[in-house]
Amino acid sequence: MTDALKSFGAELDSDATIRLLEHVFKTNLENEEVSAVTNPNGGIKRPTPICIWGSHGIGKTAMIKDLANKHGWKFRYCAPAQFEEMGDLHGLPVRLDPNPDIQGDESTVYMPPDWVPKEDDEGPGILLLDDLNRADDRILRGLMQLVQEFEMFSWTLPHKWQIVCTANPEGGDYSVTPMDPAMLTRMLHLTMIFDVKSWARWAMSAGVDPRGIAFVLTYPEVITGERTTPRTLTQFFDQIANIDDLKSELELVNVLARSALDDITATSFLAFVNDGVTQLVEPSNILDAKDFKPIANRIGDLSKGEGDAKRVDRLSTICTRLYLHLSAPGYKHETHHAANLVAFLLLEDLPNDLRFSLHRDLITISEEIANMLRDPKLAKLVIAGL
Repeated sequence: MTDALKSFGAELDSDATIRLLEHVFKTNLENEEVSAVTNPNGGIKRPTPICIWGSHGIGKTAMIKDLANKHGWKFRYCAPAQFEEMGDLHGLPVRLDPNPDIQGDESTVYMPPDWVPKEDDEGPGILLLDDLNRADDRILRGLMQLVQEFEMFSWTLPHKWQIVCTANPEGGDYSVTPMDPAMLTRMLHLTMIFDVKSWARWAMSAGVDPRGIAFVLTYPEVITGERTTPRTLTQFFDQIANIDDLKSELELVNVLARSALDDITATSFLAFVNDGVTQLVEPSNILDAKDFKPIANRIGDLSKGEGDAKRVDRLSTICTRLYLHLSAPGYKHETHHAANLVAFLLLEDLPNDLRFSLHRDLITISEEIANMLRDPKLAKLVIAGL
């Protein structure tokens, strides 16, 4: 029996984590700038580091890299678990002799490691200490000065740099080194959790195979957190992206699935392929349709299960992907989109709870999207469902 997992801070999905990080980064930079003005002779207030806890494979590291790229910030990566001795952290000693003709002026100085930003490499920037608590206890103790003072005895992190750490939960089957209160209280903490909509939004922007996104949205319960994680799913979807007809290559798909995922997830994906769900209607097909009737007929066919059963899972996935498409930063409104969006929401095959839920979510995206939904018939239907 494994111990209960222990992490710290509020539990946030990736979207909420990014919002918090951006707030902390902005506050840290403002405080540092103010202190530089009020304390011109030194004593600049350095930022407060933040530690992101979370299970393996949910995208903590990739999120930090993406955030640095988004803002055009400098980025350095460090994996303390790879350090075997303190020299890996503070650098190696070298002999400095300013004047060879003078004896006694020699001294020992330390050359900072390559991953350390140079003295004149002013930020904004992020130093990521990845998987911090997988480091040896001695290395963790050596890092305490860095997260407190933003310096080691041999080097100093340049101004406007932030320190972000990632960590796996303590307990369970994770091979981690517990952090004592002296280390914990040097940082802010949050726990990042998996949220299927947040992942799907990221996956769409990252160009992940749409069939894979549809699978995760249809069967979010397959994210077991062991072998099947957002990371391993993305690895698998990358491998099948160039297979146009998955059903015709089912044996290969099966081998690839089992190479990255647990058996239950692999079996579920094969059933997903055999069931024809990979051919779900794309959001762009709905919005850009010149004639909506074929789309309506296709959705009607997809909504039918065995007997009189309705495939609500398929319809729910279509709704979610449509919402994510419309809420994506890169969405561009076309004049014909409004009529098609209203036509979709008026479909008889769409259950009322999905209709009202999607309508509620859409009107919160922006005023532009809300205006697309201005239709008397749709308004009457929504009001009747209140």
